[in-house]
Amino acid sequence: MSATHAIGDTVVLTGRSMRHITRSVDTIITTAIMPVAMMLLFVYVFGGAIDTGSVAYVNYMLPGILLMTVASGVAYTSLRIFNDVQGGVFERFQSMPIARSSVLWAHVLTSLVANVISLAVVLAVAVVIGFRSGASVLAWLGIAGVLVLFTLGLTWLAIGAGLSAKTMEGASAFAYPLIFLPFISSAFVPTETMPTVVQAFAEHQPVTPIVNTLRALIEQQPVGTDGWLAVAWCLGILVVAHALALAAYRRRSA
Repeated sequence: MSATHAIGDTVVLTGRSMRHITRSVDTIITTAIMPVAMMLLFVYVFGGAIDTGSVAYVNYMLPGILLMTVASGVAYTSLRIFNDVQGGVFERFQSMPIARSSVLWAHVLTSLVANVISLAVVLAVAVVIGFRSGASVLAWLGIAGVLVLFTLGLTWLAIGAGLSAKTMEGASAFAYPLIFLPFISSAFVPTETMPTVVQAFAEHQPVTPIVNTLRALIEQQPVGTDGWLAVAWCLGILVVAHALALAAYRRRSA
């Protein structure tokens, strides 16, 4: 099957998934509510007690909130995949002359669009409560690039979970540890304030270098080695998650 045919099939199926999104815009809003609530809680309740030096606390913690937004959003991708499987949609697609890869890529592209909208909502609220940045266009492109890589990695994790889940609750449960992970990182407090064991974990898990990279770009500071670590973690998660999702798809299609 030609690449042009596969792209055409992906576009058509993405349109189908996007129509589902437009019929439930509340899903995107709901995805953003939890991160926004956490942002307001930390800024107005805990922010005054956390020393972040010359960096405004809303600027300091925003990268972590953005990652939580993505983690919340991909849970719905897993649910959409699960519903397609349970509703027999996957079986119908397999009987049609379409590229098999397009079925998964349609969900990936839909996830990207939905998460971009949710991230925009969170960023808009952050601006309202005081977020400001003099970052250059190039820096914002870097921020967007890291968030896209992170979203792709988690989306493929979501696809694997949705294909493998036995229940609706199981399809979205994988996202809970991902949402919790920023709390044990540099997202909300400096890692040097943590107990030794917790600090060791925080400094060697993927969220910390990603958060540090986003924060440095926002604050117009040198990214340093965190930038390479962030990209390496995102690509590593993407490659492994993609392989696991394809394996789950083959099992489901067998």
